Amino acid sequence: MRPHGDLPNSRPSGEAADIALLLEGTFPYVRGGVSAWVDLLIRAFPELTFSVVFIGSRRDDYGAPVYPMPANIVHFEAHYLYETADAPVGAAADPVRTRQGSGDANAFAQMARMHDLFRQRHEARDGHEGHDCAIDDMGVDDLHAILSRILPMLGEAQALALPEFLHSERAWDFITQRYERYCHDPSFTDYFWTIRAMHKPIWQLAGIAGALPPARLYHTVSTGYAGLLGAMLSKRTGRPLLVTEHGSYTKERKLDLLQSEWLRDNRGPFERDISRVGYFQNLWMRFFEAIGRVCYDTANEIVSLYEGNRQRQVSDGAPVHKTRSIANGVDIARFAALRVARRETDAQADRADIPPIVALVGRVVPIKDIKTFLRAIFIAYRARPDLQGWIIGPDTEDTAYAQECRDLAESLGMEYQVRFMGYRAIESVLPQIGVLALSSVSEALPLVMLEAAAAGVPVVATDVGACRQLIEGNGAEDRALGSSGRIVPMADPEALAAAIVDVLEPDVWHAASRAGIARVERHYRLDTLCDAYRTLYGRWMDGGDD
Repeated sequence: MRPHGDLPNSRPSGEAADIALLLEGTFPYVRGGVSAWVDLLIRAFPELTFSVVFIGSRRDDYGAPVYPMPANIVHFEAHYLYETADAPVGAAADPVRTRQGSGDANAFAQMARMHDLFRQRHEARDGHEGHDCAIDDMGVDDLHAILSRILPMLGEAQALALPEFLHSERAWDFITQRYERYCHDPSFTDYFWTIRAMHKPIWQLAGIAGALPPARLYHTVSTGYAGLLGAMLSKRTGRPLLVTEHGSYTKERKLDLLQSEWLRDNRGPFERDISRVGYFQNLWMRFFEAIGRVCYDTANEIVSLYEGNRQRQVSDGAPVHKTRSIANGVDIARFAALRVARRETDAQADRADIPPIVALVGRVVPIKDIKTFLRAIFIAYRARPDLQGWIIGPDTEDTAYAQECRDLAESLGMEYQVRFMGYRAIESVLPQIGVLALSSVSEALPLVMLEAAAAGVPVVATDVGACRQLIEGNGAEDRALGSSGRIVPMADPEALAAAIVDVLEPDVWHAASRAGIARVERHYRLDTLCDAYRTLYGRWMDGGDD
């Protein structure tokens, strides 16, 4: 755990702030995406002071900070929730030996009631007719009351302090009773250690909430652990909580869990049904759904980047009256300057004036589906032998996947057509490329697509998040501006390749370039974004109105 005051650039800290930003796995240690948005937001409001809480998995998963701290950050702290582990899932340790002390019966009864409320909501949403009403009405007041009673119990020497959860007889009874009642996996040992690993970070978050310097407003940029911390801080201090989701934390964790290799599946070969997720995967999914709902229930306002994601928030339990959409925006003048770096051409220009370079700008991780991009470049190369594929982004987050991508490029004989270039400033990339390509399986409203459009670069993207809206328009007036690229299905390298070759044709390219510039200048401006958050911050720092 990084102590308070240990800022990446040694700035003194511990001061009260106007806004406490609660961040998980992003700024200041990870480049691009949400981190770039956070950096932009802080710098857009020099008159406000910010404290920043970074939550990560393990210290070794992150290098040095990649963003300098703006002068209006008065406090920074970083915490790592899985720096040490009790025992791995499936460990041979004997769970019985952890028991000591009796534990507080009322405290554990409250915790059981809270778990039951979340289970009822999950079952109502996933399997019962009329579940939308059930989710909205079932036990919301009870949940708030229970949370208000439980949170103070998590402190040191309290009824639900961490040692009580880890070692008391009541904790043992709680875990064994739920195993017998609900668990469909034959391994009690795996269940025992999973429950402990799942819940232990809650006490770390409670400790962070108890020590963080005061703020007028708490702003979390996801649900998950950062969102749970925000709920704890809001309930503890009575100050408002603002949530901004760039995608869906719960959805992305589900994707991670479905691809995970560390979760055991103890079903026998005749019991296993590949169409159904394993018990422990489902258990973790329900956990992240539950803490997401705590965040939604506690929040004063919940922001999404586009309407489709706002609707998903509502389906995941966000109260409708708290939700709204604020689109990303870019500095038009900054990216318009990049257009002059290209040769001025008209719609009849020779294809040589359009760089035959396709760039994927993003982290080299499975969610970006780099392998589909590589296969698409391989296919498109047959039609355009001058084509190059650039992968612009860090490859240190998932080194095994990054190596698989390099191996795939080599196996396709594309060592000279594909370049893994690591991180590059976006201003240095956009004037050199002909097309930006996104092959992702999950996105929200990608900032890099707006940056490319503002610089006059057409985009080819998968049909995820708001990508179709950014390329084809949102509403009749916006669609009349034309298409700024092409939308293709996920995991379809043939379609992606065909779209790339199509967009590189001069007539198509110039029409797409003009449409993208017009769309971003009209609907996705940085000043519009800043005005919206200036209004939000002003309202909630002054107390707001529920």
